[in-house]
Parts: sequence; C-alpha cells; structure tokens
Amino acid sequence: MTVIPIVAPIDNPSAWLPLVASLDVVIEAISGEVKVLSEKLLNAVTEAAKQYRPPDAPKLAYIYTSGCWVHGDNPREIISDTTPITQSVELVSWRPLLEQKVAKSTVLNGIVIRPALLYGRSASILGLLFKTAQEGRVKWFGTPGGRYSLIHQDDLGELYLLVAEKSAVLGGQLFDAANDFTESVDDILQKLVHVSGASGYDYIPPTNRTSAPNQPNTVGN
Repeated sequence: MTVIPIVAPIDNPSAWLPLVASLDVVIEAISGEVKVLSEKLLNAVTEAAKQYRPPDAPKLAYIYTSGCWVHGDNPREIISDTTPITQSVELVSWRPLLEQKVAKSTVLNGIVIRPALLYGRSASILGLLFKTAQEGRVKWFGTPGGRYSLIHQDDLGELYLLVAEKSAVLGGQLFDAANDFTESVDDILQKLVHVSGASGYDYIPPTNRTSAPNQPNTVGN
C-alpha cells in the first residue's frame, strides 16, 4: 500500500474536503483542542462524504485516534479491546461517546484506535519527563508502584497502516494499541537517572485525577 499524505489545516477543513471523493482513508490524530476539533472534523468529513463521494463508491475509511485512558485508572485488572468502558479518566470522559459515533457511522467506515502512552522520537507526553532529566533531576507525576502501558511511535504507525489496508473488513471495530507487557514507572525513572546522569528522581503528587494517571494494564492491540 502506497501512502500519499495530504497536509491540511484541521480547524478549517473546507479547503481539502472535496478530496474526500477519491480518498481511501482519513486518519484523525490531532492535538490541541481535541474535544472540539475531533467532533468538528468527524461531522465535516461525514457531510463531505455525502456531498462529494459517488453513490456507488465504497464507504470512506475513517480512523479516529482515541486513547487507552478511556479505560480509567485501574492497575489491578487486565484490560483489552473488548472490555466495556465504565469509568474513563475525567480528562477524556467525552471520548467514549465520540468513539461510538465513529464506530456506528452509517456513512463512514469508522474505526477507533486507542494508543497507550507513546514513546520514541519526540516521546509525546514522556518528552516532558526527559526534559526534567536535562535539568539535573528527574521529576514526574504519580506515586511509587505505578505501571504504564506503552507503545512505540513506529509500532503505532505500522498499526495505522495495517488497519488502513484492511479497513474494508474492520469497520466498526475498536482497537487498544499497546505493547504486550506493562512497564514499572519506578524502573523507568531509575533507568533515566542512570543514563542521563541526573542526581535522582522525585515523584510529584498529582493535584487532581486529570493530570497523569497510572494507566490500566492494557495488553495487545
């Protein structure tokens, strides 16, 4: 499969929406005002598919990037793709409803991917952790004993490619994207101190539950 990306604005998609007539897949993986922009983009692409896509064309594949925080903060249970969503982290409590709008779309071939905590390259959220090491002492939110579900950026990119290739048979599916094992946060911080030469590490007690929760033991994709 050859991927030809289109770089276009998210907050004003009108410039590229006519291209929906011939696209194979739209992958939503945005940052910033995600709560507003995610729903806005889904609605815009849905209407564009109705307007521009030939009536005899296959459904346009739409891959929505959610996140495994929708499973909540429950490190004592094994969580998988088929686990019902009952108590999401407050910060992303709006996402399950949007996930269902994507998965149950009658216009788009909607698919949901829920990445775990990303590492590699720019490191996403973990980039903030590495920055503290550069400042001389590692500081991170949480308490001792936590574990993280993780996925490397390259592996996540490969998953997007595989899902896009098989989108015709994956419509309506929701996938947790995570390594097959979780990592001790204590071990991560200790190793970062070792390789960076920092003086040590400290946990920063979270001031609320929307800051940086320990992720559930999400395994597999």
